Amino acid sequence: MNCLFCKIIEKNISAKTVYEDDRVLAFEDINPQAPVHVLVIPKKHISTALEITSEDNELIGYMFQVANKIAKDRNVAERGFRLLMNCNRESGQTVFHIHLHLLAGRVMHWPPG
Repeated sequence: MNCLFCKIIEKNISAKTVYEDDRVLAFEDINPQAPVHVLVIPKKHISTALEITSEDNELIGYMFQVANKIAKDRNVAERGFRLLMNCNRESGQTVFHIHLHLLAGRVMHWPPG
């Protein structure tokens, strides 16, 4: 498999790790769109949100829990933060391994661009 995020999980490509355990890895985005921009990825390869199955429900919920912990650790939870997951190219997905973007540290506008 030629997946960038799988290579990061396997430590074949370096990333600035924020959190890691046996199920997820969180690291700084290399092209941050906010002062805090962390990607939370499952270690299980799932290409898009369309491939999430009921077997993945606990894992997806866990990704949100990890994102909440990071927001609290970064002292942005109370001010506010955005969690988002793109699905397929028109949404902006460029790496086909699901990931939550945790964005914070500035005012988030709506609608997003």
